[in-house]
Amino acid sequence: MLICLTASHRNASFDLLERLSIGAPTAASRLVTDSDVLDGAVVLATCNRFEAYLDIAGDDRDSAVSATVDAVATASDLVPAEVAESVQVLGGGDVVQHLFAVSSGLESVVVGETEISGQVRRALEDARANGTTTSELERLFQEAAHTSRGVKTRTRIGAAGRSLVRLGLELASSRVTDWAHTRVLLVGTGSYAATTIAALRDRGAANIQVFSPSGRAPWFAAKHDLVAATDLRGAIASSDVVITCTSSEVPVVEPADLDDGQRRIVIDLGLPRNVDPDAADVDGVELLDLETISIHAPIAELNAESEARQMVDDAVSRFRAQALEQSTTPALVAFRKHVFDILDDEIERAKRRDADPESVEQTERALRHLVGVLLHRPSVRARELGRAGRGEEFVGALDALYGVHPEPEAELPSPVVPLADRTAPVADRTDAADAS
Repeated sequence: MLICLTASHRNASFDLLERLSIGAPTAASRLVTDSDVLDGAVVLATCNRFEAYLDIAGDDRDSAVSATVDAVATASDLVPAEVAESVQVLGGGDVVQHLFAVSSGLESVVVGETEISGQVRRALEDARANGTTTSELERLFQEAAHTSRGVKTRTRIGAAGRSLVRLGLELASSRVTDWAHTRVLLVGTGSYAATTIAALRDRGAANIQVFSPSGRAPWFAAKHDLVAATDLRGAIASSDVVITCTSSEVPVVEPADLDDGQRRIVIDLGLPRNVDPDAADVDGVELLDLETISIHAPIAELNAESEARQMVDDAVSRFRAQALEQSTTPALVAFRKHVFDILDDEIERAKRRDADPESVEQTERALRHLVGVLLHRPSVRARELGRAGRGEEFVGALDALYGVHPEPEAELPSPVVPLADRTAPVADRTDAADAS
């Protein structure tokens, strides 16, 4: 049984989400190995949401929720009650609906943003690496990825939404008279920083320095035709706009770094925060952090969002139909094995009775054809009953008529991920920021 624990910008504070983004992913492997009620878990933690998708052993939902809350709270240095009050628990078809919408960018701060699909993909990859995924979770996340690709290519939802980088720069543009003459400092050297450079240059910015807490600035500057800065405070002093996007777990920019009497805009795109919140109190400093940016997120183009949500609804319906249909598969496999075992016994008896190889071959062909014909209708009926939610009737009939019971499903191995999927560039803070 699948359930989901979710907290997002809609129902939780950014402070709590920030703490969870650091600690929750580290709790995933222990969550499964230390619990008797969980078979698998995939944890998604981004700047605007925390989600734990759980495959429960049995139906003890309350114990699974409690174990998950305790584990992620401990890993994030939070009180379990605080986490429990901030998460919503989803079950059944709501889990499918939610993940498909999340991965398609429909539940993001900026509706239609594209970073989330890559973050969802990497959450599954991390679960595979930690050995915490299951066949049910694999199927759920694979279908979510397929759905998000369809939404991206077949709707204009991406045009309706804007990335947090571009939204932050749009807010700053109301204070910047001419980007071409604005001195910009970028703190961070990951692919999210590369996205920021592209957005800056789209606005005409040309005077861009880059600083890296981990010392990667020279390499990054050479790659993107920038100026590398080695002294953070000096680089800040010579900048009008400072943009941060590293994955440092402690603030990189302190109030004292900004207290030089100059007026400047600071855009903090990091999670955890890259800029000490007290920097907002420094005279002349205007701080735009993720919480501020999210308040100004635009309303999506209603038609595009409506079309995208209809695609998600259709995908959810197909997923549920397939799940119901597959509910009879173990029983059908057991029945086919039962029938083919009988067939093999009859063929062996025919071989012992008749020494003529040609006669035996004709008998075998006839028997296999007959079995194929006899199995066709039960196979079709099994799928029909499954889709109608009546799979238990098929299972009960096999038990009553033949004494056949489905074998317990073995856990499927994680599928091999195509190299293209593993290396596809996606701009997000998770893998893009400095590791300092």
